[in-house]
Amino acid sequence: MDNKNNVLRGLALKSVVAGLLLVAPALASAGPFGLQVAVGAGDRHVKKLDFGVAWDPGLYWWQMGDWHFALIGEAHAAWWHTDEANVHGDIAEIGVTPVIRFIRVSGSVRPFVEVGAGVRLLSSPRIASDFTLGTAFQFAEIAGVGVQFGRRQQYLAGYRFQHISNGGIKEPNPGINFSQLYLQYNF
Repeated sequence: MDNKNNVLRGLALKSVVAGLLLVAPALASAGPFGLQVAVGAGDRHVKKLDFGVAWDPGLYWWQMGDWHFALIGEAHAAWWHTDEANVHGDIAEIGVTPVIRFIRVSGSVRPFVEVGAGVRLLSSPRIASDFTLGTAFQFAEIAGVGVQFGRRQQYLAGYRFQHISNGGIKEPNPGINFSQLYLQYNF
């Protein structure tokens, strides 16, 4: 029964990713959207590959000199992999995160700092027989730095620290931390 659930979760995640890839061009022509790819490493030798869709709805506030705050929405689909797992070598993750970015308003290279908090759903909370995140539902917090650049400011590159845990919904709740590098192209 558990194997059947894992297959169904895998098919559901692949469907979501395929849907994101199919609608991304239409979304891009509808407004300020970007596609993001990130690679990272986490606790317990877990490697992560993350694909995201970012949306900038144009919500800016509190301009201080040449800087302001911006609200960005992101949706993610990711795969975790570890060679040390004796239960699940691969885990799928989907989720959404609103991000607040403090970014320079002008210039050819625009540095920024960012923070965000969102939710994630994992295909399995158990990574190894001695390591489980307690629930498939998780909270994800990020903090990062980066730069936006390009003739149309269409590129972003950055670093993020990400913490994922179930927020104490169920024990155990050890959480897991990731360090990620990401690239984004804005349409």
